[in-house]
Amino acid sequence: MQMKLKLTAAAALALTAGIVSAQDVQVVKIGHVAPMSGGQAHYGKDNENGARMAVEELNTQNITIGGKKIKFELQAEDDAADPKQGTAAAQKLCDSKVNAVVGHLNSGTTIPASKVYNDCGVPMVTGAATNPTLTKPGYKTTFRIIANDNALGAGLAYYAADALKLKRVAVIDDRTAYGQGVADVFKNTAKQKGIQVVDEQFTTDKATDFMAILTAIKSKNPDGIFFGGMDPQGGPMLRQMEQLGMGNVKYFGGDGICTVKLAELAAGAKTLNNVVCAEGGSSIQKMPGGAAWKAKYDAKFPGQFQVYSPYTYDATMLLVDAMKRANSTDPKVYLPKIIESNYKGVTASIAFEPSGELKNPAITLYAYKDGKKVPLN
Repeated sequence: MQMKLKLTAAAALALTAGIVSAQDVQVVKIGHVAPMSGGQAHYGKDNENGARMAVEELNTQNITIGGKKIKFELQAEDDAADPKQGTAAAQKLCDSKVNAVVGHLNSGTTIPASKVYNDCGVPMVTGAATNPTLTKPGYKTTFRIIANDNALGAGLAYYAADALKLKRVAVIDDRTAYGQGVADVFKNTAKQKGIQVVDEQFTTDKATDFMAILTAIKSKNPDGIFFGGMDPQGGPMLRQMEQLGMGNVKYFGGDGICTVKLAELAAGAKTLNNVVCAEGGSSIQKMPGGAAWKAKYDAKFPGQFQVYSPYTYDATMLLVDAMKRANSTDPKVYLPKIIESNYKGVTASIAFEPSGELKNPAITLYAYKDGKKVPLN
């Protein structure tokens, strides 16, 4: 009987210890938002993969913050690249009391969502939305770890004028915050460089038929076209340019078209060889941890890499680095530590301007050779 009592007491002690240790584990939720449905889902999946990879790695590190063992969880939401859905997803994350947010992908969803996060006091880091307007309101919760469209659009215009000596360009944009923003920067810089803008046309981020606008542009005889938009439009546009005999016209775009998938969507069109596109950051080969990171990514998510996953990975790690430095996962407590970051990431050494913009952002121009995306500089 005494033996049984001892056993029961031991079991009770073990159970109590189990409860205490379970209570000592704190779940920290990191929100992620991107288009997981619709024509841009391949970008969204890549972004989510980057954040998920970071969360899984963090959970192997036995991180303790504020005396508690931390278990990180990714709460992933779909905004379908739609501004209304973007703000709804942002509100859902705020209501779920997430500790931080990585995202969104599109400028058109990130800009309105940034107000929601500011109002609920949750830090948001984007590694994909590039419209300069994002940081204009001065929200202390908004951070960007990639070059903005001022750098991308201008870099392409300089290349068009100085390297390719182009004289006449047409500009097309998809009327989104991103597409319009990057096209305006290209257009204004091209004009400053003495290039004549011979035509401006508009489409949408749902369109697939560009014959009418391309025919109008062809009559103006440009030697280059700039498209502000994403690859689901860029690919078909390149095919239709070939059909219209525009095989000698250079084709420029920002990071929205600068994907591996563009080659697939162009479906063998020779006009793919005329593409020059720009991405924020160094090429993956030149990123501080790029090659080793990409090998891990490809092993985990074969054939899914697009553009931004190294940035969503770094954004997740950067947020947790700020939590560790503050010794708190409370957004109010660790938020001031983000702006002080000097984080050695996979993409770059990340430090911020007072506006939340990345200090000294790099850009890389790319072309397509034999259907493969290759860096120019």
